[in-house]
Amino acid sequence: MSTPLGSTLLACLFWSSMALLAYIYAGYPLLIALLARWKKRGTQPHSLSANESDSRSITVLLAAHHEPATLPRKICNLLESSSARHITQILVGLDGADEETQRSLASLNIPVLRVIPFPDRRGKPSVLNDLARHATGEILLFVDARQTFEPDTIAKLLRRFDDPAVAVVSGELKFTTPEEATTASEGVGFYWKYEKFIRKQESAFRGVPGATGACYALRRSAFEPIPGETILDDVLIPMQAVMQGGRCVFEADATAWDVPAKTTCHESTRKRRTIAGNVQLILLKPALILPWKNPLWFEFVSHKLLRLASPWLLVVAVLTNLALATTQPIYAWILGLQLAAWLLALAGAVAQTWGRQLRYCAPFLMFATLNWTTLLAEWDALWNRYQVTWKRVG
Repeated sequence: MSTPLGSTLLACLFWSSMALLAYIYAGYPLLIALLARWKKRGTQPHSLSANESDSRSITVLLAAHHEPATLPRKICNLLESSSARHITQILVGLDGADEETQRSLASLNIPVLRVIPFPDRRGKPSVLNDLARHATGEILLFVDARQTFEPDTIAKLLRRFDDPAVAVVSGELKFTTPEEATTASEGVGFYWKYEKFIRKQESAFRGVPGATGACYALRRSAFEPIPGETILDDVLIPMQAVMQGGRCVFEADATAWDVPAKTTCHESTRKRRTIAGNVQLILLKPALILPWKNPLWFEFVSHKLLRLASPWLLVVAVLTNLALATTQPIYAWILGLQLAAWLLALAGAVAQTWGRQLRYCAPFLMFATLNWTTLLAEWDALWNRYQVTWKRVG
């Protein structure tokens, strides 16, 4: 398009795509931080009350598949908590039960532990639905097998329920620093720090649209079963509670430790499933995109949905920038910055392949990986390639 009208249309496309990208990755985090400061609605953590937090009972829900070594360690870790006295049930659902895992759990001889084997693999959501029907605790604690809790993690989740408006409390997933850190693991750590900032601001403003699947608690009265094909149970379960009128808050001091992915391939596999799950949520629960149905509509759309458009906006930004590069100096400068960012991501990927670490490339590699993974996830969603069962990716 060499005509004035063509150049104007290209400029509109370029600046619109750049503005939306800026909003998704910088504008929304800053805006939600300003709203959080203005609103000051976040419940402040306070000391445990003998009449409230100390009287609550907890049922732990844990769905797993073939974890003969990991599950015993996780159960012992939970029972070493400072709030272990509150745990009246640990319900472990074995999805596709195997004898090795059942033997390892039977050897524990823990009174509060109940193992429920399911011979056929159906996926985590179906197992959680079944486990919740057996729960008797006032609070349901959702955990995964791999992560390790700090001794006071459960106590810090519990104290937020002293606010009667709170229905869900999400903990924080932190990553240990491996002895041989890679560019990918550095990028994962950077990404989670960024996510933590956003979730803290959302929590302080109105609430978080989802929870950390490996560490969150829910009032049993707020639990609703979810469809068996759900990929993101840790988003849909909390959001159903929010749509009932409860709040979902983020407790940054309730820590679960994990090990970051060492390669972009491993991280991409995890994120691809998660992003496909965001697309699936709209199909399973269309009310999530209706502002009069979803109290956290603004947060859900800004944090979850707009990121699905990010790779397409990047394509538009690059192509229109190339077409406009010779028209004005500003376009040439911006094109140079874009190319530099992509070259840093490429350098990070090459270093990763060679087993080297380039820390300054980590955010760029993570950004490129996230957007490429988003495209793959949308392809999965387009062809309905959802897999509700999970497998270890390293």
